[in-house]
Parts: sequence; C-alpha cells; structure tokens
Amino acid sequence: MDATETPATEATPSRAARLLGRPFDINGLSLRNRIAMAPMTRNFSPDGVPGADVAEYYARRAAGGVGLIITEGTYVDHASAGSSHRVPRFHGDAPLAGWRQVAGAVHAAGGKIVPQLWHVGATRNEGDGPFPDAPPAGPSGLNLDGEPKGHALTSADIDEVVAAFARAAADAERNGFDGVELHGAHGYLIDQFFWNRTNRRTDGYGGGLASRTRFAAEIVEAVRAAVSPDFPVIFRLSQWKSNAYDEKLAADPTELDALLAPLAAAGVDAFHASTRRYWLPEYDGDDLNLAGWIKKLTGKATLSVGSVGLDKQFTAAETFSTETTSTAGIDLLLDRMERDEFDVIAVGRALIADPEWADKALTDRLSEATPYDAGMLRRLS
Repeated sequence: MDATETPATEATPSRAARLLGRPFDINGLSLRNRIAMAPMTRNFSPDGVPGADVAEYYARRAAGGVGLIITEGTYVDHASAGSSHRVPRFHGDAPLAGWRQVAGAVHAAGGKIVPQLWHVGATRNEGDGPFPDAPPAGPSGLNLDGEPKGHALTSADIDEVVAAFARAAADAERNGFDGVELHGAHGYLIDQFFWNRTNRRTDGYGGGLASRTRFAAEIVEAVRAAVSPDFPVIFRLSQWKSNAYDEKLAADPTELDALLAPLAAAGVDAFHASTRRYWLPEYDGDDLNLAGWIKKLTGKATLSVGSVGLDKQFTAAETFSTETTSTAGIDLLLDRMERDEFDVIAVGRALIADPEWADKALTDRLSEATPYDAGMLRRLS
C-alpha cells in the first residue's frame, strides 16, 4: 500500500444495528439478535394441522432477520383447550409432524423457534371446535365478566391440564424446537387463575395473589421436569385482558413481585410481558414498562412487546376492520434498549405486513417497510 493511501475501515454500525443486532442467550439458547416475532393467531391450520404454508410463513420471517420466532398459540391436549378447528394443536401425530416441518424450515432459514402452548379456558363457547362436546372450563366456572359459564376445574381436572402442558413441552423438545412459551396472558386459562374476577376458589388455588399463582407454578414445574435443564421455558403474562384493557393484576411493584416470585422459583427462564404500547410506564413515578419492572424484580431475561414500528396501538376490533397503519420509527425503542430496560423486543403486526421488517430495522431501512392493514389477516404470506 502506498504511504499516501488510507487503510480501509469498516463502517460504523448504526444505532439500530448496534442495539438490536446484539446476540442474546436464554438458558443456553443463543439468539442472533434482540428481535422476536410475537405470537399471533392466524387460523390457517385446518383440523389443527400446520401445513407447508405455515412453515413457509414462519421461515420467511426467520430469513428476514428475526432472531426468535414465537409461534401462534397452539392447543395443548385437553378437550376444553381450544375453540377453533383452524388453530393449530400441539398434540397428535399429524399436528406434530406439521410442526416438525415448521421447526426445520425456520432453522434452515437461520432462526430459532418456540411454540406457544395454550389453553383458552372459559373464553371458549359451548359447541366450539375442535372438540365441540367439551364444556368451557375455568378456575371457577366464570367468564371474563365474572358471570357463570362452563364448569370449575376439579383437582383431577387441574392435574390433567398440568400434565397436558408438560407433554406438549416434551413433544416440542423431541420435535426439534428450541424452547417453549407458556401462554399465561390475556384472560386465558392460566391468567384466569391469576385474576380475582375469574378465580373465586376457596382451595389452595384461590385466595390471595400468591395462592392464585399456584396453578401456573405447577405447570412451570411440570414443564421444567419434562424437558432438559437447558431447554428454555418462557412465560407470557399481561395485566390487560381481552375485555379489560385497563385491568391490573398487580397494582404496584410489591404485588407484581408476589405474582412473579413463585413463577421464577418454579423454573421460568424468561418472561414475555405483553403490553399494548411498549413505551408506556407501568406504574406512576418510574419510566419502566412492564418488562422493565419484571427484569428489575426477578433478574430474569425479559421480552417486551406492543405496537412496535406502527403508529396505531392494538385494538380488539382490528381483526374485522379495514384499519391501516403507517410505519413508525423505533427511536423510543432504541432508547430503552440502550439502557437494557428489557432484553428482547417482540414485533407483531409489522411482521405480518413485512417479513423483512427485522432486516430493514437493523439496516436503517424502515422507511421501506410495508405498512400494515387489517386485510393482511385474511391471507398467509
């Protein structure tokens, strides 16, 4: 090289690449970056079996730069767990064979994947599939409004549900997945045990908040025992319910700690805190969002979520509307990532709209991202 020449230097990574592009580890699961795909029910698995189109759908997001795919909710092996013939199941030969193909496709595209294990509880209506003869079931035979619905789970029923989650987790490991997520949010069965409106039990599963965590803790313990020690267990929780956006299970950090401590002790490796807007503080007097508080209280890895990259928040009526959004910047997200408030950010609707959203975020090309509109929910692409 001539003495007058300047040595070549690498370009300085952008702020997004520097913060979102950092690898992260959850109990031995190495993620290539801090971007996850949030679980979103898509209803494209006839008879509960995910097909090649589902595998391609998730693989496209992995190829587009997502570090961790969290699948849509999948029903565990309990007759009252589900409410649709088109939502995938995580039990039975055909569904599990389909899921093996999904996991393989995601791995081939460079991503990691965990299934979300789900029981809808008393949100299910009488006669709903996939097992229409099964009654709705919840902790106290109450719907989310606190009105009678279905039947209260007996102790034997509870044991069956706990065992179903454990079997599903073992099947996930056996079929090539990288971990599991337990759906304990949004007013579904596990969350119904947390919530005093739906849990009026007088046995060891009801009463104070710590006692109302017993069901979830037993599921975590059973799952932990059914899988390898280094197989990650993620737990999703929320304050809000599908019929009560402003509800708070824990009114302050002390109550939140009472909710979290038994779950952390039972073996949760990471918490996925579902909020509708990730940038809002969870409690007065501190800027931390829910994921930030969970990380502060437990020391566990945390995932945050909520209207990332979009200019409109999630609304219940959205699925049936013609709502469109514009792509929004992620400076507020990067501010929180820079101070390590939480560890991973999950992205929902923006990834339905654009499978390459992650790559575009990491390379400062979000101005090129496809905007979301609700019509996209009618197809799997």
